[in-house]
Amino acid sequence: VTAVELLPVHHFVTEQKVANNGLTNYWGYNSLGFFAPHAPYSSSGSRGEQVREFKQMVKDLHAAGLEVILDVVYNHTGEVGTEGPSLLFRGYGDLAYYRHHPDGTYADVTGCGNTVDATQPQALQLILDSLRYWVTEMHVDGFRFDLASALARDGESVDLHGPFLSAIGQDPVLRDVKLVAEPWDLTAEGYQVGSFPAPWCEWNDKFRDSVRDFWRGQGAISDLAWRLAGSSDLYADDGRHPFSSVNFVTAHDGFTLRDLTSYDRKHNEANREDDQDGTDDNRSWNHGVEGETDDPEVNALRRRQSANLMATLLLSTGVPMIVAGDERGRTQRGNNNAYCQDNEMSWVDWSDDDSWPELHNLTRRLLRLRAEHHVLRQRHFFVGRPAVEGGPKDLTWLHPDGGELAGADWHDPELRTLGFLLSGDAIRTRGPRGEVISDHSYVVWMHAGADDCEVRLPDLPGGFVEVLGTARDDDSPVTYDAGGTVKLPGRSLLLLRVETR
Repeated sequence: VTAVELLPVHHFVTEQKVANNGLTNYWGYNSLGFFAPHAPYSSSGSRGEQVREFKQMVKDLHAAGLEVILDVVYNHTGEVGTEGPSLLFRGYGDLAYYRHHPDGTYADVTGCGNTVDATQPQALQLILDSLRYWVTEMHVDGFRFDLASALARDGESVDLHGPFLSAIGQDPVLRDVKLVAEPWDLTAEGYQVGSFPAPWCEWNDKFRDSVRDFWRGQGAISDLAWRLAGSSDLYADDGRHPFSSVNFVTAHDGFTLRDLTSYDRKHNEANREDDQDGTDDNRSWNHGVEGETDDPEVNALRRRQSANLMATLLLSTGVPMIVAGDERGRTQRGNNNAYCQDNEMSWVDWSDDDSWPELHNLTRRLLRLRAEHHVLRQRHFFVGRPAVEGGPKDLTWLHPDGGELAGADWHDPELRTLGFLLSGDAIRTRGPRGEVISDHSYVVWMHAGADDCEVRLPDLPGGFVEVLGTARDDDSPVTYDAGGTVKLPGRSLLLLRVETR
């Protein structure tokens, strides 16, 4: 883990509707003070201490080798819609800060009652000044922009070369920090995944959907392969890199990893909105029982599927993002929109006896492997050919029969098994002195079918050593011969290291 991304820390308020229900805006997506850390987050409660404490927190995280990325909400403010209170901008510059329809009503593409107009000089200057403050005074390392498409709007359309993105790109303080877009808003035209200009990175929801679909037995192998290999179809054509894709299976908004394998539908009754809030497009699977159960077979399969999802995330090219608590099986009891739940439903309980230690250990092993091996975190897109004449391909897609996937295989609706070979001898990343980097080669097999499947290994010099398998209960070493066969249990992932002799 190299960075911590914090949910909003700008001072925020709770909407009146939420307060009337006896709840609070726990996530903080209702900003009011763009220059102030949220006062209740101060441990001392003393006036002004939240600034000093925030700076110390950043300093301590930096000392631990962790960057700090802030989730920032500039696309709307906590003043809600026309029925909300005039707390700040509406009181002294309504037309200068918010988008309006010709009839004077608010243009709302955020779902929060208003949309900040970043084409207006006052609003744009405020956003830029705020960003610079958090970099120069608070020393954060970057930002994830909530509903970034809303900020990039110019009139009725999204302009990716408009005032907001152009101003950030030209700013000497901001252009070199990490910039991550949530590349959509609540409209169809606001969906801009793959379109933000360099050096912006993006939350890649296509990765999320493809991986979820594969492990529940749906979706196309061809689309999954794009996502596993860094989504070059989205990012290679404009000079970006695999790390432009922030890969994720879950986020704060939606099911936790455990709930993704435990519920077919959302259960948001505790939000007191008649279960009408939160998305219905969860691509989840309860594996036969809705919610928590004592059935050992169902629980074992859920744990394995969670391990499959986590392993897929951490073995894919791109930047993996893990939601805190997912690595230990945290549940929100089926609530996929727990923004107003400041209680045990949302908290991470580090002493929780209901955690999944096997998943925790698997996550730690995968992260260690990723940190130690360049081949598992490449900075350039694969080209499917040798890096040097006569050498191996950098990436080879494998059919269960041991051959390479051919054209028709990519469109086989019955194919539920995919393998790929990552060559450690074809890495195009150079070392700090320009030296050639070589690494181990790895084979990954992903099998989403319910029944066992036999696959044939590539006929390479040497053999293979099993590094980890999501269907195994022990870590004892297992070796396989080149060109031999391996039986994959139903719904499992296998990682093998190529051993040259």
